[in-house]
Amino acid sequence: MKRVSKAGFMAGVPIFLGYFPVAMAFGLLAKTNGITLEETIGFSALVFAGASQFMALNLIQSGAAFMEIVIATLLLNFRHFLMSATVASRMETGSKWMRLLVAFGITDETFAVAATAEGKLNYHYLLPLEFTAYSGWLSGTVCGFIMGAALPEVLQKSMGIGLYAMFVAILLPGVRKNMWAGVLAVAAALVHTGLAWVKVLPSGWNIIAAIILVTAVGAWFIKEQEA
Repeated sequence: MKRVSKAGFMAGVPIFLGYFPVAMAFGLLAKTNGITLEETIGFSALVFAGASQFMALNLIQSGAAFMEIVIATLLLNFRHFLMSATVASRMETGSKWMRLLVAFGITDETFAVAATAEGKLNYHYLLPLEFTAYSGWLSGTVCGFIMGAALPEVLQKSMGIGLYAMFVAILLPGVRKNMWAGVLAVAAALVHTGLAWVKVLPSGWNIIAAIILVTAVGAWFIKEQEA
């Protein structure tokens, strides 16, 4: 049996350092939203999807129903199907359980590192890479929640800005590469605001409708422009 790759751990260290402070912000926000430590740890341990976790917190705070949160996070994370399929196509053969572990650990950052690796991918490299990233997210979440208890209540509530900062950080790199990402983001915000104003749908479904509508129109319109 091959030895676990040290290169995988080393490649995951920068991701650990990037995840830790963002996860701390999530832990703080979870505490201010009345979520217990056990629930917060379970949140990060089982979901392990930064943007979706922040969005879910916002939906919980707004009183969205369970299925509204599930569908919204599914749509936001739909890109993971494509990333996992890409990694799977480059992997050496192995058991389905190992593939499931690798699939669970796929994030934007671990995928970016794996995609730039040369040759065939194997579990001995991918699992240490993903475990290091996962450790950063989970430990950051716990530290953020615990530190939140020592912060003044006013400062705890002000951490809500971390939600918007997280999405801006995700959006800006895409906008720099393609202006359409910014156009679609603004369009989605306007559609969501309009739906919230007319109050036709429950609050949790507004974001789902905005995602589906703007994505569908954007896919058709951008395709026509490129043609």
